[in-house]
Amino acid sequence: MSTDNIAQSASQKRSDGVRLAAGDAELTVHPENGCRIGSLRVGGTELLRQGDKYGCFPMVPWCGRIALGQFRNGGELHQMPVNAAPHAIHGTGRNLRWRTSRSGATHAAFTYDLSDAAAPWPYPGKVTQLVELAEDGGSLTLTMGVEATSDSFPAQAGWHPWFLRNLSAGEPGGQPADGPGVLVDFAPEWQEERGDDHLPTGRRIPPKPGPWDDCFGMPQGVDVTLTWPGRLELKVTSRTEWVVVYDEQEAAVCVEPQSGPPNGLNTLPRLVTPIDPLEISTTWSWRRLS
Repeated sequence: MSTDNIAQSASQKRSDGVRLAAGDAELTVHPENGCRIGSLRVGGTELLRQGDKYGCFPMVPWCGRIALGQFRNGGELHQMPVNAAPHAIHGTGRNLRWRTSRSGATHAAFTYDLSDAAAPWPYPGKVTQLVELAEDGGSLTLTMGVEATSDSFPAQAGWHPWFLRNLSAGEPGGQPADGPGVLVDFAPEWQEERGDDHLPTGRRIPPKPGPWDDCFGMPQGVDVTLTWPGRLELKVTSRTEWVVVYDEQEAAVCVEPQSGPPNGLNTLPRLVTPIDPLEISTTWSWRRLS
């Protein structure tokens, strides 16, 4: 095989990603593109918005926005790249190439180093994401861990899935407006009041009706149900108590379990130490309605 053919084959392998399948469900993870799930199909129907920026990406080592891209760790002030002016948003892990440490028919594990030169994080450590499809193809569990290898630091982790508003958009020839749109049902105890700068003000208020780009508190654990009438019901659950719901876009809605609120590195820091890593998991389970 020529050098050009070898390079083309390697490029094709990277773009194809890591495929998992069970029952009538299949998904593809793209470690070279921020370890995002690029596709999740159930019974041949795509559930996630397609595109390099969409799918479902991990938010790490922080979730949502950091005010002005800055956070403190003790007396040290750190500046992260401002990518949602005037703030930094959704961490750096989604912009990196992760390593595939192992994979099988229904599960895979991926890692990257926090000291990666492409990710300007000031503390050494390691991030791991496990992707596990149930043997019956009825659920998906995602687990993420953040480890410190020397100094302690505040961190967050979570996921940002883009679920299609209309499942017909995920079928051949389907149009985004075809069929009834998804219904989002959840019962949070509070909503984080959002200021004009899109950051929580620190006040907890009674939950308001949508549309949302807001963080909610669910102390008993995240439990959100998405229903595409007559098609599919999907539940997003997690033991964490924080979830951001975003439904201001026509094409998709987002349900984002995360280990703390936006700007939490400053307002509610969770320290990761060499003996106390951060771990979070979420499960998506689904059933057909027809």
